[in-house]
Amino acid sequence: VAIVIVSVVVVLVGLVCVVVAVAVVNEVVDVVVVVVVVRVVAVIVVLLVVVVTVKVWLLVVLVVVVCVVVNVVVVAVAVIVVVAVDVIVIVVVVVLVVVVVVVRVVVVVVVVVVVVVV
Repeated sequence: VAIVIVSVVVVLVGLVCVVVAVAVVNEVVDVVVVVVVVRVVAVIVVLLVVVVTVKVWLLVVLVVVVCVVVNVVVVAVAVIVVVAVDVIVIVVVVVLVVVVVVVRVVVVVVVVVVVVVV
């Protein structure tokens, strides 16, 4: 009878050990799964932050390039307008000078003709 009781106790202790071992393994697996999931999520978050940062920097670079291009275009247009206005003013002044000279020459010729004829 004692051998049967000892055998039953040993079997029960063995079952308890197996149950405890399975529980411990399950807990360890759960912890490992949680750690892996947390690490994967952390990597995804870091990648998202990097992508967002790169996109923001690309947007900043694009805005800077657009501003520089706009400034260059504005300066170029301003220079062209100023030069064009200067050229137009110079042409107008030259035309006026030519007209004045021609009018004076005509007046002198008319005066000379009138004096010679009269």
